[in-house]
Amino acid sequence: MKNNIKQTCLFILLACSVLVQAQIPASEKQYLIEFNQSTVGEQWQQKWDLKADPSSWHGVEVADGHVVGLKLYRNNLTGAIPDGISALTHLKSLNLAFNVLEGNLPKDLFSLENLISLRLEMNKISGTLPQEYSKMKQLEELSMFNNLFQGEIPEGIGEIPNLKTLNLSSNYLEGNLPRSLENLQKLERLELFGNKLAGEIEVDLGRLVNLRELILSYNQFEGDMPSGMATLSNLEFVQLQGNDFRSLNSLLRMQSTKLAVFDSDDEFLNMKFGTGEANRTRIVDTKYEDVKRN
Repeated sequence: MKNNIKQTCLFILLACSVLVQAQIPASEKQYLIEFNQSTVGEQWQQKWDLKADPSSWHGVEVADGHVVGLKLYRNNLTGAIPDGISALTHLKSLNLAFNVLEGNLPKDLFSLENLISLRLEMNKISGTLPQEYSKMKQLEELSMFNNLFQGEIPEGIGEIPNLKTLNLSSNYLEGNLPRSLENLQKLERLELFGNKLAGEIEVDLGRLVNLRELILSYNQFEGDMPSGMATLSNLEFVQLQGNDFRSLNSLLRMQSTKLAVFDSDDEFLNMKFGTGEANRTRIVDTKYEDVKRN
């Protein structure tokens, strides 16, 4: 009998422990509720039961008593992302891609110091990109293609030391490429096609030694292609077509032996570097649905 009582008590203690661990701070829960209301949660494909524990809500990942993931990919979110997201101080992954979000980015979004992945692609978010990124030391992925962003790419974007993917394609960005891009030493994917970026490229692309994908097509770049690009030995995917480059001769001695796709307005270079094995383009590839990364 005593053993049964002890086992019952132990079970209750363990159950209570799990419930305590599952709780999140009131400030985090309150923001999630405001987020749900602002993005018309009653119309989501997978809705939240606001009376249940937040750890049971679709797309909410909780670890050590804090929200570390908010992943609501293709869930029919509308409206705007509300300010106050900095309440999710432990957030590592934010994926709101393939929804119908509008309005400007929250003012405090880029103050999330633990964020590793930020995916907002395929929405209708507008306004300009923030100037300050110095707190985002952990960010590795910044994907905001196919939105309505305007203005220039800010110099501050070069303050993200661990960034590996920067995809701002299919927006309305203009102006020159910021020289600060040279600071992104870990960058592997730079995708900027389909904007209104213009002028000569003064960025020393040769400093981006880990770059595998460079997509600059369908902008208004002019002048000569930076010679440093020819030294990038890890390039696999290059698209430069649809610009006003004066010359691409600096690429004649390109050192990469890994090229799978090379597209430009120079047919000689296309034949020299194109393999003919890959026919896809990043313009099509932006429509991907990467379920594994949700």
